[in-house]
Amino acid sequence: MMISPHNDKAQHTHISSFWSSPSLNLGLILVIPSVVLLVLVSTLVPHPSTFSPLSSPWKWRYGGHWYSSIFNGSSTDSPFMEAETDKLAPNMSFSDALIDKDVDNVTSTTRVVKRSSKLEMVEAYMARARSSIKEAARVGNLTSIHQDPDYVPHGPIYRNANAFHRSYLEMEKLFKIYVYQEGEPPMFHNGPCKSIYSSEGRFIHEVEKGKFYTTQDPDEALVYFLPFSVAMLVRYLYESESLKTDAIGRIVIDYIHVISGKYPYWNRSLGADHFMLSCHDWGPLASSYVPHLFNKSIRVLCNANTSEGFTPAKDASFPEINLLKGEADIGGLPPSRRSILAFFAGHLHGYIRYLLLNEWKDKNDPDVQVYDQLPKGVSYMSKLKNSRFCLCPSGYEVASPRIVEAIYAECVPVLISDGYVAPFSDVLNWKSFSVQITVKDIPNIKRILMGISQRKYLRMQRRVKQVQRHFVVNPTPKRYDVFHMINHSIWLRRLNVHIQDFGVP
Repeated sequence: MMISPHNDKAQHTHISSFWSSPSLNLGLILVIPSVVLLVLVSTLVPHPSTFSPLSSPWKWRYGGHWYSSIFNGSSTDSPFMEAETDKLAPNMSFSDALIDKDVDNVTSTTRVVKRSSKLEMVEAYMARARSSIKEAARVGNLTSIHQDPDYVPHGPIYRNANAFHRSYLEMEKLFKIYVYQEGEPPMFHNGPCKSIYSSEGRFIHEVEKGKFYTTQDPDEALVYFLPFSVAMLVRYLYESESLKTDAIGRIVIDYIHVISGKYPYWNRSLGADHFMLSCHDWGPLASSYVPHLFNKSIRVLCNANTSEGFTPAKDASFPEINLLKGEADIGGLPPSRRSILAFFAGHLHGYIRYLLLNEWKDKNDPDVQVYDQLPKGVSYMSKLKNSRFCLCPSGYEVASPRIVEAIYAECVPVLISDGYVAPFSDVLNWKSFSVQITVKDIPNIKRILMGISQRKYLRMQRRVKQVQRHFVVNPTPKRYDVFHMINHSIWLRRLNVHIQDFGVP
């Protein structure tokens, strides 16, 4: 259809009158400043820090449930890993990487400087470590292919020896702990070293010495240690007459409030890169006072009970070690001289022990020797060292020092528990050097153990001797011992977390 000049002119006149309309001008005067203000606010005001668990392709199994891991050789790629790994040049040092300088093409004196926070650099190094460990997990050999002057992980005691070794070496290069200095002994920066809770005290004292993994610069830390001892809190704050534990919860809450008000790190991650530890069976109780504070944190617990909220994907199982004399008694008779099939001695302590004592205590079976109290003159340690299998039932809490006692005595541990996650289970293949018996099979203990062939028993016993190094407490920690393995468990949990701080320009 043709448009006449007259119509075209009318249309032009209509448009001109529209743009010159007073109402439109008033609207533009009101709207344009509002739009500019919104743009400025969205640009200048930082978004809050966020915590995002890393969606990892790695899987491992705990009690029938799947969790993220890096030790089963999965080759699925991680989008985060691809995005983050290229941030650093291969030979760039940590300090050099903090400021990446590019010379501007216009003049030789003008530089365009890209500043990255230390947190971004830390996360970039972590991404590279993840990539390295994932690559190592593709190797299915029973022996690590990495060189090591002290020890090369090997054999079926590991889920993946090569991945563990690579992870351990990466930890030695990158892992840094910042210990908050707030708090006073005896409840902070202190712990028992000669008791059933000695694992707790020994770890605290070693970290406080500052010889391994610790840093004085909190910005370089991968994790932050909350240095209170639950065992000492219970000793000084528990009201035995009223059975009240409120004071324990209050002091933990107050401590979190202090460090979160003084430092930015707790609020930045919601506590996801912070860890606390406890070998006292009230450890989970202490943290349950403030579940909203600890539901992201790494809890290192002896009482690693999944039925009480222990989450293997973020929490670490802590071996319970009873060092009444301050040092371990390691070694035992050779297999050919061990005359007892299975042994246990311990008081009534929880329903599992009740079932065990009720079934076996009064049978006077020379093969399965179970006591609530040893006869006078009979040595507990000599019984352990003379037994092929050592029964390790849970008490009121799932953990038991008898597991490590059995390993020290070179006796194959028999784990009898519900919901217990054994120490270092993400690295160690417990089925290769221990026997796991369900509570319902307590009456069948003798039949189950007699059904294990001599050849299989000898293999398991050799593996117990091999795995000892990971549970030994040394006066000065040695590579791969229990102190370093606990740190490795914490390191793995930190690997599964990506911290972002959007407040950094």
